[in-house]
Amino acid sequence: MTTLRLRPEDPADIGPVRMVLAAAFARPDAAVPGEVALVDELRDSDAWIPELAMVAEYGGEVVGYALLSRVFVQSDDVRAPALALGPVAVAPHRQRVGHGTAAVQAGLDAATELGERLVVVLGDPAYYRRFGFVRADRMGLTSPWSGLGEPWQALALPPTTSGEGPPPRGEVVFPAPWSRV
Repeated sequence: MTTLRLRPEDPADIGPVRMVLAAAFARPDAAVPGEVALVDELRDSDAWIPELAMVAEYGGEVVGYALLSRVFVQSDDVRAPALALGPVAVAPHRQRVGHGTAAVQAGLDAATELGERLVVVLGDPAYYRRFGFVRADRMGLTSPWSGLGEPWQALALPPTTSGEGPPPRGEVVFPAPWSRV
């Protein structure tokens, strides 16, 4: 029986991850989807956290991907670390069987283990609600995508120590690669 294997991306996965992203985000108006370039640029930036680039492998083939990368929440003079989820992609021939959900959950679990407190995402509320995401404005978070309403979402991860306060509030500042998507 073939099982799904979830693990952090390794260098040998770069090509297969690009193929999954290109197939999942293919648009007739773009030769290479912006999500491919986004991941490539994030890999070469300070926003990259290797343990949070999750690959879903099925039968030895990379079929899914979920990336969590570093962003910051700016409030007055405080700059707190947070994570952005995305892109999330599944190869078209393996969609709708749970591979994307599994990759996202593995990434969120790994982020929690690393002591991260907050994740933001821009995406389908019906999909991300299953992980506990809520409208980001309800958590006091703004961004260039705040005007989109429901798709701009956030998730407070469970604290790893009892002394941790609430997640940060303020303007979510994305690294430069995000401005080109």
